[in-house]
Amino acid sequence: MTPRDDSDANSNRWSDLDRPPLNAAALRRALVRDDGLWCDVDVVSRTGSTNSDLVAFASKGEAEEGAVLVAEEQDAGRGRLDRQWTAPARSGLFFSVLLKPVGVPVERWGWLPLLAGVATATALSRAAGVDTALKWPNDLLLTIGGEERKAGGILAERAGSDGVVVGIGINVTLREDELPVPGAGSLALAGAVTTDRDPVLRAVLRSLEDWYLKWRDAGGDPAASGLQEAYAAGCATLGRVVRAELPGDTSITGEAVAVDGDGRLVLATAEGVQQPVGAGDIVHLRPTG
Repeated sequence: MTPRDDSDANSNRWSDLDRPPLNAAALRRALVRDDGLWCDVDVVSRTGSTNSDLVAFASKGEAEEGAVLVAEEQDAGRGRLDRQWTAPARSGLFFSVLLKPVGVPVERWGWLPLLAGVATATALSRAAGVDTALKWPNDLLLTIGGEERKAGGILAERAGSDGVVVGIGINVTLREDELPVPGAGSLALAGAVTTDRDPVLRAVLRSLEDWYLKWRDAGGDPAASGLQEAYAAGCATLGRVVRAELPGDTSITGEAVAVDGDGRLVLATAEGVQQPVGAGDIVHLRPTG
């Protein structure tokens, strides 16, 4: 990848002393190994979307598997369904990675965003000391004041014929008056033991490497790799009554009872039907009992 500025040229790099910039050189020393997944870590001060940038680099053959692109600020970040994701500079972690799961059947690539969710939740629990739950398919939930709030999200996009770019966004130091919507949250608001983005990013990338290699070595089999069980164990959607808002302005309401082998959410409806949902917005309505 070519656009490396490492954030060092940013004249406003210390404009918020509570939000120091990331040290790209230190991240590369810690994460890039000859026998590891990550081949490079680039940090840019600002971009539109790390996902869009990395997809473009990969499509032109300018990025290899294991490339990591981090932005201190995004002004055109995207979530699912092309929702906008914006936050103050250096208030969170906004990054994308390029994966090329050679040997894994394409029909199993849909597990990658769920894998990233498991890896990120595991890392946040360990590094930041906050219990992190998953809302199907790819939201990261923290409990703040007894209320579940979204503090992060994951977006996976195809990159060429053999790659997938997985983007992860995590709110780290956002204050209440900076939240984009009332239901949002951050590590700081959840009482994290640290809001230092450097060790948090390292923990997430190491966890993502561990889970990805385990899944890839199992041929993408979610059961054999332990991914399906781990996702179900950390998924706050299971056991809840939910409404799935589907493409085409239709919806299904039912109890979320399982995540199947294809990564779909299975709903048990009032009509006694078990309906798998592969795409859509999930609204948590209430616990089941």
